[in-house]
Amino acid sequence: MKILFLTDNFPPEVNAPASRTFDHCREWVRNGDEVTVITCAPNFPQGKVYAGYKNKLWQEEHIEGIRVIRVWSYIVANKGFLKRILDFISYSITSFLAGLFVKTDVIIATSPQFFTALSGRTLSLFKRKPWIMEVRDLWPESIKTVGAMNDNPIIRYFEWEEKVCYRSAKRIVVVTDSFKRKLIERGISPEKIDVVKNGVDRNLFYPTNQKDPELVKHLGLEGKTVIGYIGTHGMAHKLDFILHCAAKLQKLNSDKHFIFLGNGAEKENLKRLCAELRLSNVDMLDSVPKSEVKRYISVLDVCLINLKKSELFTTVIPSKIFENAAMEIPILMGVEGEAKEIIEGYHAGVCFEPENEDDFMQKLNDVCDPEKRTQYKDGCRRLAVDFDRGNLAMKMNKIILDSIS
Repeated sequence: MKILFLTDNFPPEVNAPASRTFDHCREWVRNGDEVTVITCAPNFPQGKVYAGYKNKLWQEEHIEGIRVIRVWSYIVANKGFLKRILDFISYSITSFLAGLFVKTDVIIATSPQFFTALSGRTLSLFKRKPWIMEVRDLWPESIKTVGAMNDNPIIRYFEWEEKVCYRSAKRIVVVTDSFKRKLIERGISPEKIDVVKNGVDRNLFYPTNQKDPELVKHLGLEGKTVIGYIGTHGMAHKLDFILHCAAKLQKLNSDKHFIFLGNGAEKENLKRLCAELRLSNVDMLDSVPKSEVKRYISVLDVCLINLKKSELFTTVIPSKIFENAAMEIPILMGVEGEAKEIIEGYHAGVCFEPENEDDFMQKLNDVCDPEKRTQYKDGCRRLAVDFDRGNLAMKMNKIILDSIS
């Protein structure tokens, strides 16, 4: 089977979309499929092309058997709505043009960003091949939720295009059961919607049984209880709330120390807030290569996951859950809905009400309780086994095969 996959994020980028796509494509190649990925020059989230790459019309490489075609796009940092839209549109156009020259049996386009789906839909028409829409976020609804843009004619046009994509796709793959329910409410047939949740490569992420000693020394974490947020610092993540909680803990002379690893649209604002609050119990660190991420996870006593309080975010399952669970790091999460059900169902940590400082403080003490940590670690282990990325990739592979049969 020849598979053409359109995504604007791919390794060496280290965000959740890049990791999911790479892990799936690698498993399909191992299964004997021929996989081509059309993506951009790696630049997320700072909008700077990674060393060794250029932003040009066409460059090609092979990564673990995956043919990777990188096309030109208008590159900007992950902030500023209008410039990001230009980035998305440019990739949509160049990925479509490149896709015309790739032989395939099926086209997969992942959303967000939404314009990737438009490219996949148009390629399907030109090449007369079925296309599958992978929905990792309910875009453009999420834009309104984080306040990046209010309801207006442009948003309504995007919502119309979104519905056209749902109806034209041969199959739709969503990452949560909640997303499937939402699409059914919008009139999409449940028979064409499949759920393939996020997961973890357990060959890469596994318990280390000790903190990385060099990193502990380098960051000055000796004798501290370390709470870590690793991922994108965006508008949706409401990390300023966590910094205000850290300020309260600092006044209490707590031994708890926070590390924030990653970049994003809110990173500079968060660094300024750190300075204003004079936080000595917080380290703001820049992104590291994926191969280094597990070193930073290893030094954590608690994995922190947080999202803005919103009805929309009750439908998401943050991918951070799975990598930390695989390394048996208990989880403290400020997300309600389906994600909360997973954490509490596996007893892999505790959840607090989003943006509730009192509840955060109480649940932080709970997850740090030494007598409960063994239970949480056991829950993390069970969770990681059930969300093994290899098994999930082959589930999606069957969906792809069914779409062309």
